[in-house]
Amino acid sequence: MVISVTHAASQPASTPVIPVILSGGSGSRLWPVSRSSFPKQFWPLVSRRTMVQETALRSQGPGFAQPIIVCNNEHRFVMAEQLKEVGITAPRILLEPVGRNSAPAIAAAALLAAETDPDAVLWVMAADAAIQKPENVGPALDLAVKVARAGRIVTFGMTPTKAETGYGYIEKGAPLAGYDGAWNVARFVEKPDAANAARMLESGQFLWNSGMFVFTARTMLQEMEKYEPAIVSAVRQAVQDRRSDIDFERLDAAAFASSPDISIDYAVAERTDLMTVIPGDFGWSDVGSWDALWELGPKDDHGNVTIGDVAVFNTSNSYVRTDGVLTAVTGVEDLLVVVNDDAVLVTHRDHAQDVKAIVSRLKKDGRKEATTHSRCYRPWGFYETLIEGNRFQVKRIVVEPGEKLSLQKHYHRAEHWVVVEGTAQVTRNEEVILVRENESVYLPLGAVHRLENPGRIPLTLIEVQSGPYLGEDDIVRLEDVYSRN
Repeated sequence: MVISVTHAASQPASTPVIPVILSGGSGSRLWPVSRSSFPKQFWPLVSRRTMVQETALRSQGPGFAQPIIVCNNEHRFVMAEQLKEVGITAPRILLEPVGRNSAPAIAAAALLAAETDPDAVLWVMAADAAIQKPENVGPALDLAVKVARAGRIVTFGMTPTKAETGYGYIEKGAPLAGYDGAWNVARFVEKPDAANAARMLESGQFLWNSGMFVFTARTMLQEMEKYEPAIVSAVRQAVQDRRSDIDFERLDAAAFASSPDISIDYAVAERTDLMTVIPGDFGWSDVGSWDALWELGPKDDHGNVTIGDVAVFNTSNSYVRTDGVLTAVTGVEDLLVVVNDDAVLVTHRDHAQDVKAIVSRLKKDGRKEATTHSRCYRPWGFYETLIEGNRFQVKRIVVEPGEKLSLQKHYHRAEHWVVVEGTAQVTRNEEVILVRENESVYLPLGAVHRLENPGRIPLTLIEVQSGPYLGEDDIVRLEDVYSRN
């Protein structure tokens, strides 16, 4: 559902609210579906749309400008494509060269907005949170915009429904004079233990910290200058020295990397005197664990949430998901079972937060499954590894109509391409070859080559690599329409 800001209640139509979507997390607690190469915001976990699509659509329509998206370089093409799929064709996608947490990302968005209007109102959201009662957001946002225009920094505090230990909390202070429904913030509280969470719930004075903020660019930058001037200095230079790249804006790498690595909570929210909280019942969840997805999902008569080709017997209160093979579960309760093509997770729901520790252990052990999927998305389509062996590897490559790979060569491997669907145009040294279904072409080691799809349907081929080294870094790009190194 699209949320519309009421102009008469908040601001003139000529000054729309600028949505800012932060997409820097890896969502490791939702492994093996969410990995740093393709994190949870790009997956359809709570609806048929992906989480970033749902987030972006909340702020489309009257009263809103085109969004500013802050994401990393690796995800830029996936982000642009997913936004395009839901009709968002002109976002400003700001690329972080390195991760520096939420405060520098927000500073970059504020500086970018301030170039046009220092008093622009920004609505900052994480790309990977769920809101199941969007009809309640509009009135709260109208109030937040009015408070922000008065020089305050606003956050939305979610009315707690249980003694949750996985969220931070906000304690309400005195009501904000002149703005019914808004409160001064007394303090922020880190994720509590069960006993403290219960006490805060019982008091009625505490709200869940949603991580959403509303403010003017001027106010936020003034407060950052006051408390973390090094952030503003570094990020201002990164914004000034940015360069345009196709549909993206690249922050200067050296300048941005020199910024302190700190969250907006620590940098500003917990220190400023301008902090305001507006309580809300948005049906909000940060979708921070598989147990949260069990809570959000539609359940059968035994409390089970099942997704994909799943069969459950004598099972209760469990979450079972498969993205491929038939998964059968019997004789268990309160279990989380998640099946990918290259990894399987099984854990008790009470230990859902421990998944992050599993990922850390896998990274320490050098397991690529910790960070990358067997299917890897590229601006031209995707490839997925089918078989890996000693000195050979088999992949399926899908190239979208009109797209093409870089002009490249390899020092350590030869390749054999077999077209199984569509038509390929292959450059091999000085030759240009048209390869049709059930035809193949051989690319010897060192050959300069390129693959293109000149047709109107996706091109699918099987690639057989052979050689002593088959890593993705054995690609020497000579020419690339996507400006990759």
